[in-house]
Parts: sequence; C-alpha cells; structure tokens
Amino acid sequence: MSTLLTNLRRDRTITDWDPEDREAWDNGNAAIAKRNLLWSVICEHVGFSIWSMFSVMALFMGPEYGISVDQKFVIAATATLVGSCLRIPYTQATARFGGRNWAIFSAVVLLIPTGLIIMLMMNPGEFGFGWFLAVAAISGFGGGNFASSMTNINAFYPQRLKGWALGLNAGGGNIGVPAIQIIGLIVIWLAADRPELVCMFYLVFLVIAGIGAALFMDNLDHQTSSAKAMVDCLKYRDTWIIGILYVGTFGSFIGFGFAFAQVLNLSFTSAGAAKPALAAAQIAWIGPLLGSLSRPYGGKLADRIGGGKVTLYTFIGMTFGAAILVFAATAADNNGKVIETGHLVGLVIGFIVLFILSGLANGSVYKIIPTIWEEKAQASTDMSPTQKVVWSRSMSGALIGIAGAVGGLGGVGINLVLRASYKSNQSATAAFWIFMAFYVVAAVITWWFYVRRQTVLTTQTTDIVVEPAVTDPIAPAPITDDTAETAEQPKVSTTSGTGTLA
Repeated sequence: MSTLLTNLRRDRTITDWDPEDREAWDNGNAAIAKRNLLWSVICEHVGFSIWSMFSVMALFMGPEYGISVDQKFVIAATATLVGSCLRIPYTQATARFGGRNWAIFSAVVLLIPTGLIIMLMMNPGEFGFGWFLAVAAISGFGGGNFASSMTNINAFYPQRLKGWALGLNAGGGNIGVPAIQIIGLIVIWLAADRPELVCMFYLVFLVIAGIGAALFMDNLDHQTSSAKAMVDCLKYRDTWIIGILYVGTFGSFIGFGFAFAQVLNLSFTSAGAAKPALAAAQIAWIGPLLGSLSRPYGGKLADRIGGGKVTLYTFIGMTFGAAILVFAATAADNNGKVIETGHLVGLVIGFIVLFILSGLANGSVYKIIPTIWEEKAQASTDMSPTQKVVWSRSMSGALIGIAGAVGGLGGVGINLVLRASYKSNQSATAAFWIFMAFYVVAAVITWWFYVRRQTVLTTQTTDIVVEPAVTDPIAPAPITDDTAETAEQPKVSTTSGTGTLA
C-alpha cells in the first residue's frame, strides 16, 4: 500500500532525460525506462487484442448473425484500416499530452468498442452488417496504441538499445493477437454460444492497464514527435521506402493475424471437419504467437548485424513461405477444390513460416529507422550536436508513426485480396501468388537501398558540450553497416572539442 501511495504522490514528468548518458543510465535511468517499457507493453498488448477482436468473433458468427464470408473479410479490413490511419495522430499524442497520460486514455477509450461488441454478439440477427462495420471501425482505436507506445519508448532508450527495446515493446503488443485467440479458443471449447465472455475478460484487463499506466508510467518533457516532423519526413525518399517494407512485414503480420482463423475455418469446412470453428481456433493462435515472440529477436539481430541485412534475409524466407502456400493451394484446386489433410498441413506450415519471419522483419525494420536519421544528422553541417540529437529523435518518432500507418494498410490489402480471391475462385491461390510476388519485390528494394550501400556514421567536430567528458575515450574507425546499429551516438569531448565515439 505504501508503494502505491508513493507512486500516486510522485511527480509524473521527467525533465532533462538523456538516455545516452551512461552514468545516469546505470544509476537509475535504466530502471525507470524498464518500468515504462513494461506498462507500455501491457497497454499496447490490450490494444492489439481489442483491435483484432473480430478475428475471434468471426468464428462465433454463425448463419444466425446474417454475416457472409465476404462481409467478415470486410469487417476485418475495416478494423485494420482505421487502426492504421489512427497511427498518425497517435504518434503526435505523446508529445502533446505525455506518454503516461496518453497510455491511460488509450486504454480506457477501448472500453467503448468492447462494450459494443458484447451488444452485437449477444443479439444475433438483430444488428446488420452496417453495425458490425461501425463497431469494427471503433475497435480500430486499439491499433493506434502501437504508434504512441513505440514513439514513447523510442524517447526513453539509448541508440545502442533501441532495436531490442522497440522490438520487445512491439512484440509484447503483438502478442495481443494470439492472446485473444487463445481466450477465444477456451470460450469456444467451454461455451461455444457465449462469445461475450471474451469481451468481458478484456473489460477487466483494460481497467488494469489504465490503472497500471496511471501508477507506474511517466511523461517526458522533451517528447520530440511533431506534426512538422511528420511533414518533413514525407520529403525524404527513405520514408516511402520504409513504408513499403513495413507493408510487407507488419502488414503481413496483422493481415494474416486477422485472416488466418477465417482461412482455416473455410479450409476445415471444405475438409469436412465436424466443428470447423473449433478446429480453426485450435491452430489460429500459433502463428501470431510465434510471430510476436520472434519480433524482439529481429531487433536484437539487427543490433548485431544490421537492420538491412536481417530484413533482406527475412523477405527471402517469406518468399519461400508464400511458395509453400501457393503449392498447397494449387494442389487443393487440382483436387476439385477439396482440401485434404496434406493440403491443410502445407497451409499451416506456410502461414507459420510467414508469421515467424514477418515478426523478425518487424523488429529489424524498426532498427533501420533511427540509423537512417542518425546518418543524415551526422552528415549535416547546419546543426549543432544537440540539435542533431533532437532532430534525429524527432524524425525517428515521426517515421515510426508513418511506417506503422502505411504498413498497417498491408493488413487491409491482405484481407481484401483474400476476399476477392475466394469470391472469384473459391480458393486463396490467386492471393498467395500476389503475396509471393510482393515479397520478391520487397527483398530487391531492401537489398538495393539498405544492403548494397554501406551506412557510414562519421564523427562530429564541434566545441559544444553534449555530455560530460569520458575518461580515456577511444576513437575507433568509421562505423560501417555491420557495426553502425550497435554503436552509441557520438559523444563530444569537453577537452578537445572533437567528437569521439566512447
């Protein structure tokens, strides 16, 4: 109780936060950053769960609801679209309102769509397709949580740890997708006619997340994301390239996360399963879970060998994963569109490969972002070291929001492409061909812009003191792509005025 009272009384705003100050980091700042990261993950996690709620509700929606297969894909696409678009304003929210304050709001506001979903599911046949679209759109607010959470944590952590921290934050949030599917599986197994139980669980979880954010999170007085930075970001080619790559990484994860259960449900129905929804629910959570768990390791690998290389390798692997889907779906088509056990095994393996690799690539792409702006900042001759740090952080935060929004549109595309494929061909084969072709293009783009050319972060020369002098600093050779993403930001010596890398 005394700890809770202390948390309630303490000041909520931290001033002069400098994650690159090693001494301050080791003497308490690391613990503060970890505490904020923990509750940021929880709030983002529950946001992802509410965002993907209809991927589970679709399994409960039998003929009595009056919602067709086509409409279920559109409902999923609507939630994905709104969640993606909201990532732009949510990126600005932490700078405007504070990371802690916005985390509280973003958790509490999700009580509204959760309550409305309970209303829809408890009254089958009484609410039409328009109602489901509207509520799906409101549930999209959960998708916006990602951008505000990532922007907030980006400001808490030093450059050398951003890949791991951002990957852990994103991965913990992404686990919200398999988590709600596991809860849905339990409810289907124990009470197939009580979908509202899933929503009621999350009403409690949302309250816990909001209270935890209020008690244990902090606001930073220098959150640097701004509307101007987002506009400035759009002037750079890298912004659009990263957006395309994120369509293939996060877009794949969230798109398949929404669609995997429905594809399995249709496949088990074709295979003649007695309870296709239960069979689908037993498997659907595995892919999103593995994709979520792999995400921080994508960031960690990128910290070690470079974000561009990890992203390239994962896109190559995703091409092979999509090829497995093409092969399995084509074989089923040649079998009179009747899916048998071997076809189901191929579909499940292909999807799981895509989930795992898209998770890895999610983390690695977000490691590329701060490196891009750090390189541009160091190349600038018009800014002081302090201005370069502020500009780099601001642009990184802005690009995180833009990439998250554009990337989420990939999830919309996946659901719409699958809908069109099933509607025209009664199978997903055409959609799988499109996915495979996109991964090939994304691999070529990654190689051309972020692997072929080495990223070199040079040292700076200035008389402005950014951090205290470091004892016996050692100046290494220029940083190349293999080491750029694990090195610290340049620190300026107070004695010589020459930038060195400590």
